Amino acid sequence: MNHDAFELGLHDINNAGVYAIGNGDVGPLSAAMRDAGLRVVQIDLDGCQDKRTLLMRLAARLDFPTGFGGNWDALTDNLRDLAWLPANGYALLFNDADALRAQAGADFDTLLEVLDEASRFWSESNVPFWAFVALQDADVELDADAAP
Repeated sequence: MNHDAFELGLHDINNAGVYAIGNGDVGPLSAAMRDAGLRVVQIDLDGCQDKRTLLMRLAARLDFPTGFGGNWDALTDNLRDLAWLPANGYALLFNDADALRAQAGADFDTLLEVLDEASRFWSESNVPFWAFVALQDADVELDADAAP
């Protein structure tokens, strides 16, 4: 499946942002993002039910520098930097996010806000930053300003 099947316009930086997808879309979308020349990072959230676990998984998958603070501000700072992961653009794919959304809704919402802010930050440098959050009910719209 190519990126046109997702109707995202991967080559238009104005389309980059935070999107809900189904778990079955992670593989094909990951391939489309790689084909578009982006650095693709998959973050497995299966069983993740709290902020601490979420931040640990992000730090491990994105290879955050030693001394990562393990809080939202540190996550924001690291997502705005990524100097240790040079790329023409980024695509983060979070699979199996349902448990986090159900068990830690406020943290899930904060994650969406942080990802949205990172996408806006990178777009100012003309670098696409995409985040895809896989949910069972992916037809819902993710909104960083309102609870899903």
